[in-house]
Amino acid sequence: MDEVKSAPRIDLSVFDRLNFVRPPVGVKFLFFKPEGMKQLPGDKKLSFCELLVEAQNSEEPFYFSRENHETCVGKFLLGMEEMAPFAESGQIGSRLGIFQEPRANYVFYQHIPRFERNVVNYVAFSKLDAIPFDPDVLIINATASQAEVVMRAAAYSTGELYVSRTTPVMGCAWIYIYPFRKKEVNFLIPEMVHGMKSRRLFPEGSILISIPYNWLPTVVQNLKTMEMELPSYRSKEQYLEEFQKILETLAKKAVNP
Repeated sequence: MDEVKSAPRIDLSVFDRLNFVRPPVGVKFLFFKPEGMKQLPGDKKLSFCELLVEAQNSEEPFYFSRENHETCVGKFLLGMEEMAPFAESGQIGSRLGIFQEPRANYVFYQHIPRFERNVVNYVAFSKLDAIPFDPDVLIINATASQAEVVMRAAAYSTGELYVSRTTPVMGCAWIYIYPFRKKEVNFLIPEMVHGMKSRRLFPEGSILISIPYNWLPTVVQNLKTMEMELPSYRSKEQYLEEFQKILETLAKKAVNP
């Protein structure tokens, strides 16, 4: 795990052009305690996914550690502690009505991305305009229209597929840990994840996009060069007219290639 640097190596200010209602948040997984950064206050009792909202609303960066309270399964996913045996056996999900029986809850755990024990001791959070480090993942809280632009920026020069991976519970694993470990851009709808929906964490209709460090240069460069609002999005009539002209032009040109 990298140490926190004095400033990000990549300029992330291009994301400001999308005018997100809530600011993007950079997250960094650390073995050593970050210097020059405040710890999340001890009286805060939040879930791992709520830490994203806390960072959106915090003026300064902060870090979370195993010393802090965590009200869900965040420390288990971070490898900071073991899951309680009754939880790991699948007892909770069936009682909440998410799964038919504990067996279904238990079996699904095999799919959950998580860190090995004691590899991550601290997690740093910062909204974009105050970020003092290169994020391991940049998490964006977007509307559907804004998400289209960000995901198109990932595909613009690469031809990559749009892929969404998540599960009915432990959605935080898919927005924090999966993109970092798999080095893949991921997105999910919070209202499809039990804890995020029940805690009312994000505005209705939100989409969370997580961009890992290896994808940030590509997405940033493409956002700078591509047209964010495509002319064909302005109206159905404009789209049909533009599309028809392209077809006619290519058909004529194809006669004598």
